[in-house]
Amino acid sequence: MELQTVLEKRRSIRKYQQKPVETDTIRSLIEAAILAPSWKNSQVTRYYVAQSQEALQKVREALPEFNCNNTKDAPVLIVSTIVRGRSGYNADGTASNELEDGWGCYDCGMQNMNLLLKAAELGLGTLVMGIRDAGKLKEAFDIPEEETVVSVIGVGYPDIDPEMPKRKSVDEIAKFY
Repeated sequence: MELQTVLEKRRSIRKYQQKPVETDTIRSLIEAAILAPSWKNSQVTRYYVAQSQEALQKVREALPEFNCNNTKDAPVLIVSTIVRGRSGYNADGTASNELEDGWGCYDCGMQNMNLLLKAAELGLGTLVMGIRDAGKLKEAFDIPEEETVVSVIGVGYPDIDPEMPKRKSVDEIAKFY
């Protein structure tokens, strides 16, 4: 599938088929994520993949009701985190600029976008959720203290085909000098 087609096809999916997603398929999503650039190749993003009913339930307990409902049929929920204090930092541990760990979130966003685009290419739907209880997720998956929970991504075969929401034009978001 051409990149432009994948970009235009990808949607946030809130209803999934009752169909499992193979572990090898999830691995291919994460392999695509790994190809994204990161600050000085720091590669600070980590993924915790919930596939079993027990693990899925733990993630759902860390989501607000609306996100839980939006992913109630998703067969996979992926928690993305960043290792703090690496991306955006000098070798001596000082921040390279005012964004500090913001660079880790930026890097994670690029990796997550690769994951979403690969999912769309493979016919999977995704939903990225930022409203979650990080403490519950850290406890459920034994996430190390030095990692920050960034998002939860629902993954599955879509059971809906939503229209693309209206997008702003280039002229609305860019200034050329």
